[in-house]
Amino acid sequence: MAENKDDFEAIRQIHTVLTLHFIEEMKQSDIAQRLNLSTSKVNRLITQGRKLGMVRIAVESPFQRLVDLEKGLSEITGLRNTVVTPVVPGNPDTNLQQVGLAAANHLLETIRDGDVIAITGGKAVSAVVRNLNPERKFNVTVVPLTGGVQGKYYTDVNHLTTQLAEKLGGSAMLIHAPLFAENREQRDMLMEMNSTKEVFDLARNASVALVGIGSIKTPGSSYYDLHPLPNPDRELLLKDNVTAEFLAHLIREDGTVADYALNSRLVALNPTDLATCPLTIGVAAGGEKVQPIRAALNGHLINSLIVDEETASAVLESMRKIKNVA
Repeated sequence: MAENKDDFEAIRQIHTVLTLHFIEEMKQSDIAQRLNLSTSKVNRLITQGRKLGMVRIAVESPFQRLVDLEKGLSEITGLRNTVVTPVVPGNPDTNLQQVGLAAANHLLETIRDGDVIAITGGKAVSAVVRNLNPERKFNVTVVPLTGGVQGKYYTDVNHLTTQLAEKLGGSAMLIHAPLFAENREQRDMLMEMNSTKEVFDLARNASVALVGIGSIKTPGSSYYDLHPLPNPDRELLLKDNVTAEFLAHLIREDGTVADYALNSRLVALNPTDLATCPLTIGVAAGGEKVQPIRAALNGHLINSLIVDEETASAVLESMRKIKNVA
């Protein structure tokens, strides 16, 4: 780099300044005083050092394994954003709340004044709302993506919509219709009502969608809290390669909507309606969500994922096997 004495002296001075600034963490004014240089000269030497490739910055996390998981998931799935949270073994509720907190912070980093935020119900979205702690108010509008089911705090999407709007300092528009209509004709009528249509049109063009990714294979799945029948035939539900619930729709392994009668009675947007949403954040925690997450990824239904470490590892491993990636 230095071919003569003058070059060597110049590089030595740059090296000294860089060492004092980046290694010893001295301010530029203090370096100038120590070396009898002007502050502008110190700044100029630092700039020269950068241009000469003498400065290399490495940023490492004490949770590097999580960073590696995030990178792996993003690379194999094409996700725009991936956040993986640490787990507390044997404590699923704590893990869900940790995922909710991470998703809440991700939401606050993402939204801007004037945004429309569309949300589903569910335990994961409820955890996001619960852990939201904004430092300022946002001029946003929050709308539901589905009709509601009253009875539990996480199934009433209107309640969650109102809570989220209040925490952000924005406004809420609600769907005054049940999640399941009695038949297809009633569903079509409800969807065409001005009050419903207005909210769903906003949701369809939302800046951000915050969605849960539901499992249906475990008895405790919140999908059965939504279901209009008290004892649905689970074997029937699992036919046609159905593996998950998304926007209350039963979906197949490839992310397409299943040919299931109740899907046609849903007062909700179709999963494909979110295709043009700039940011659709999927939130999930727990081993039972591996297949549902994979289905959502296969269908390109989300472009951002917030998930716990164990679930992320299982999703990544399964995706690598499918794509034959080491």
